[in-house]
Amino acid sequence: MDKEIIIASGNKGKIKEAQAILNNYKIVSIKEIGLEIEVDENEDTFEKNAIKKAETIAKKLNGKLCIADDSGIEIEYLDGFPGVRTKRWLDGTDRERNLAILEKLNGVPKEKRNIKFTTAIALSDGVKTICEIGYIDGFVSEEVRGDNGFGFDEIFELENGKTLAELSDDEKNKISARKIALEKIKKRL
Repeated sequence: MDKEIIIASGNKGKIKEAQAILNNYKIVSIKEIGLEIEVDENEDTFEKNAIKKAETIAKKLNGKLCIADDSGIEIEYLDGFPGVRTKRWLDGTDRERNLAILEKLNGVPKEKRNIKFTTAIALSDGVKTICEIGYIDGFVSEEVRGDNGFGFDEIFELENGKTLAELSDDEKNKISARKIALEKIKKRL
């Protein structure tokens, strides 16, 4: 039987992506093992939030391997907003947050709509922790496009003009910030 890694997420997209890359391990969500825990992501960097979450949960699980991430977008025109508060700056759905971002950039030309998607992934057993970063660059699209994704995928436009949500899972997995960070973690396992 494969070794298990508990993932600090119930997000099916994240779980699927982690399982595809860390295929020597069985990825099990904290919900599947019945662990109800909220870790306050109040640190000032993606890395610190991911480490805090992974270490806190691994300690609760008596040293089982736990993987946690913190991801977000930074929009150059908005001085890096929303950054580490990406998921928390506005109560509501992903779509509501995406529409609010588009409203903030209404009338801003493409060359000033630079966006960076960063993912920090930490793996911990409660004693030893490793953390890796992945990122991709693009532009904030003019409108919501695509239906294959989650979070900000539908407004994150690549150089080829497609949003992340317009890519197939295979296409997205080849370039995603999460993939980049997970591949670095995999090399260190």
